[in-house]
Amino acid sequence: MPLRFFLIEDDAVVRKMLEKIITENQLGEVVGEAEDGLNVTADQLYSVDVVLIDLLMPGRDGIQTMKKLREEGFKGQFVMISQVENKEMIGQAYLHGVDTYIQKPINRYEVVAVLRRVAEHISISHSLDSIRQLLKALDQTATTASPLHQKEQTQLEHQVQHLLLLGIAGEAGAADLLLIMRHLAEKEKLGQTIHELPSLKELYTELVRQTHHHHESTIQKEVRAMEQRIRRMVLQAFTHLSSLGLTDYTNPTFEHFAPRLFDFEEVRKRMKELEAGEKTTKCRINVRKFLTAFYMELKKA
Repeated sequence: MPLRFFLIEDDAVVRKMLEKIITENQLGEVVGEAEDGLNVTADQLYSVDVVLIDLLMPGRDGIQTMKKLREEGFKGQFVMISQVENKEMIGQAYLHGVDTYIQKPINRYEVVAVLRRVAEHISISHSLDSIRQLLKALDQTATTASPLHQKEQTQLEHQVQHLLLLGIAGEAGAADLLLIMRHLAEKEKLGQTIHELPSLKELYTELVRQTHHHHESTIQKEVRAMEQRIRRMVLQAFTHLSSLGLTDYTNPTFEHFAPRLFDFEEVRKRMKELEAGEKTTKCRINVRKFLTAFYMELKKA
């Protein structure tokens, strides 16, 4: 999800430069700006992920503004922008909520590098929150009310690690994926060898009937919703791995997972699409292969 930025900077030229850098490098969207912190409130920032804020401004400086916004309940990230080199002042800024620092005069490459690190940090935080929700949901759908055994906890940890590596921990379909993995593991405990999955519709229908107590007339609606969530999640994993390979062909996550979870020729096509700046894809994705291979990977963990 693209980040939403708010700029608090008294220099209009700097605000314009920052907005241009953010837009041209597809870092997100600038949703608002102010020339000082006097009239900025947390209510204005309810949908903002990152505030870029100047340390020295007339009226109310950056430290005072950050303190006020935190007290009002703003939970997003602060990135300080200033030419101040006073270590004590910079230290005070960090104490009052700055997450990182950009030095003036503005350097495009520094801004891009810093904001990408911030985006990665936010993504990881969101993923961890999603993982906590996933684990809570799985506990609630467990067939027994007793706590999970240590072995089951370890298995869940392996699954979560794989979700993080594939960039899908925050996807809605991740909860469905973990339910499928548990379902397949239970089948193997009953003596059924898992070499390949049944038809996806059959698998989804079985899971929906186990985890939802809906009237039969609504079962197919739930199955279609699960199918869409899983397909979007698999597409995200496909694009994530392709992006890793485009950046670094020797990336260990790319080298290990790309040829196992997907048709590698399709991965190469997606890499070319990404290189050309294409957001959508014409590549073919085999969801059934992904689910089977993902399960086999977990078994080896």
